[in-house]
Formats: sequence, C-alpha cells, structure tokens
Amino acid sequence: MKKDLGNIIELSEHLGNPHQQFQSIHIAGTNGKGTVAHMLAAILQQHGLKVGLYTSPHYHDFRERIKLNGKLIPKKEVIAFVNKHGKLFNKIKPSFFEISVALAFDFFANKKVDIAIVETGLGGRLDSTNILKPLLSVITNISFDHQEMLGDTLELIAQEKAGIIKKKVPVIVGETNPESKKVFKKVAKKNKAELIFAQKVFKIKEKTSNYTFSTFKVQENKEKWKRSLRANVHGPFQNKNLATALTAVRTLQTVWSHGSIEEDTIRTALKEIKQLTQYKGRWHLLSQFPTILCDSAHNEAGLKSVFKAVLKERFTKLHVVFGVVKDKNLKNILPLLPKNAIYYFAKADIPRGLKATELQASAEKYDLKGKAYSSVPNALKAAKRNAKRQDFIFIGGSIFVVAEVIR
Repeated sequence: MKKDLGNIIELSEHLGNPHQQFQSIHIAGTNGKGTVAHMLAAILQQHGLKVGLYTSPHYHDFRERIKLNGKLIPKKEVIAFVNKHGKLFNKIKPSFFEISVALAFDFFANKKVDIAIVETGLGGRLDSTNILKPLLSVITNISFDHQEMLGDTLELIAQEKAGIIKKKVPVIVGETNPESKKVFKKVAKKNKAELIFAQKVFKIKEKTSNYTFSTFKVQENKEKWKRSLRANVHGPFQNKNLATALTAVRTLQTVWSHGSIEEDTIRTALKEIKQLTQYKGRWHLLSQFPTILCDSAHNEAGLKSVFKAVLKERFTKLHVVFGVVKDKNLKNILPLLPKNAIYYFAKADIPRGLKATELQASAEKYDLKGKAYSSVPNALKAAKRNAKRQDFIFIGGSIFVVAEVIR
C-alpha cells in the first residue's frame, strides 16, 4: 500500500489521464460498497448504457475487478497493457492496486463507457481511485475495519472515507452513526457538496426471502410503491444497500443527460443483477440438504450481521468453516460467533492467511469448539461428512476463504 496519490497521478499522466475521459460514480464504505456498485451497474446497464465496473478484490480471476456491461476485461487487454507499460512500472514501482486502477481507467476510456462505477479499495482519501471527479459520490456506511491504516475510531475512519467528497459533487450516505454523521456534514459543507442521507429518502423493509429472490416493501419520500420490489440479492444489509443504490439513482438523474430511469428498468435490473453483473459471494447458496452457504463478510459489523441472519435460518445443527487473515482483530471478531456450532478452522491459500491452528487456539478462549484443517476444501469436506440433511454449513470469515468454495 502506498499512502499517497503520487504514483497513480504519474501513471495517469503517462496514459493521458484516462480518468478524465468518462463519467463516474465513486463508492466508498466499510460494508456494502461492492453490492451497491453491482446494483447501480445493473440498473444503468438495463437503462441501455455502456457501463464500466471496477471492484476489488477478486475471487478467482483478476479480471473480475474490471468489467464492461458485466463481461470481464479480455485477457489480451490485460497482457497488452502490462507489456506496453512495463518499463514505466519498473521506473515508478507502483503497487499492484495502483496498476489495477490505471488499467481499469485506461480500459474504460478506450472503450468509451457512458459511465463507470468505481469502488474504492481501502479508505478513500488516499485510495488510488480518488483521482476521479465523479458525477456522484457514495459512502455506504462506517464501521471498524483496517484500523491500523484508517484509524481506531469511527470518526477517524469516517474522515478517511469522506476524502472522496469533491467540490460541488453530490454525496449519498447510506447509513450513519453520530460520530460519522458530523464528519460527513463538515466535509460536505466545506466542499459545497449536497449531502443526502439515503435513509431519509427511502424506507425499505424485507418482506419475504428465499435463496432465489428477496421481496422488499419500498417507501420513497413517504410515498409507498404500489408493487413490492423483487431482487436477486439475499441476506443482511440488503435493505440498506437497496436504499443507498436507489437514492443514488434518483440523485444521478439530476446531474446527467441520459434521461429518466423508469421504475420498470429498476425492477428488471434488480431481478437480474447476477446475470447482468456476475454478482456473487454474498449470501451465496452453494447447495441444499444440507444447506451450504458462504458470505464474504469479514469485519466486525459484517460478521455480526451475517451470523444474526444465519441463526434465523431453520436447521438442526450449525457447522462453520472459518478462516481469517493475519491482521484481523480476533478479540473483536470471535465473540460474535455462535458458541453452539461445530467449527472447522482453515487457512485460506494466500500468504496473508492466519494459520488454522493459531485460529483454533484463539477460538478456544471464547468457547468455540472445533478442529484445524490443512485447507479450506478439506475443512468443507469434513463439514459435509459430519452434516445431516437438515443441518446448515456456513463458510466465511474472509473473502479469500469464500473464493476457494465458489465457482
């Protein structure tokens, strides 16, 4: 990680400043930013636009980070970019993330996208994506994650995320707390940016949910939608993510020239979000009997919400395949896990993964019982052997753990 924008600015100047050649929506936040990005991409694609989507990290293929109307950037584009600019990389020595952002912006500019949806990697103020001057900024929420880089209070983390707020660019905030709200108000006022709190615009409540569709009651500016909204998304946070995305859509139409987005467009897009954008890894059903489900939640707020939802499911016994990265604050994470589950601790197949035996030892201090396994696939095999038809197997703790079980 490079804690300044020097490298990305130099890379962009060498490439002809591609980030200035397309319109964009810039999204930051602790949780939900990837989901909101995919929702917006789906809606804008359904509206008939050519839409770039940049998210991170990826599950299997680096190209998942850079999409054009839901299709991964072609391999030949990645290879050509690296070959063409390799000497510059050796000179500047940019990070992996800085090269990825430069590639994405160059690709979007060359393909003449109508709009790009761009998710920050970490924080906001010093994130490489923050050279954008977007049509709209979005901050989904603020909670604890990456405290060693972003700060150890919600106010400090909010200041980093608020760094994406630009002069006279409207900003949507999805979810707030007292500490973050005052930061957003201060930074927005300083930048003369219209500040819109999504929860004041949309009130969304989940009505029904299964593993195919979730149905939501929608109230917009105190007026109820006549029909419920069906979306191909599931799990906790989705009502908040939807409120954020829909508020962004409404606000976007006040600052661009691509026409009004009809309600039917929104409905179709959200019903087909997975087909339109290759959205995956969130409350992701792998199989049933037993139910096997994974989720990419990896921080305090995300895991708390996910396990609250897991415990609402119907099952006889809960089995949890769990792994984390080395820098995770286990004192905050492990108390959130249910004690009446069988655990299968595993290390994701990456250098950053925490050893399964270390995770197991720490978990025992919180009365979480289970065994350590040599890999995520082996841990899942053991869970499948032990689980009965009416049991529930949850896989998570890290996006890198989830990456090893989804296809």
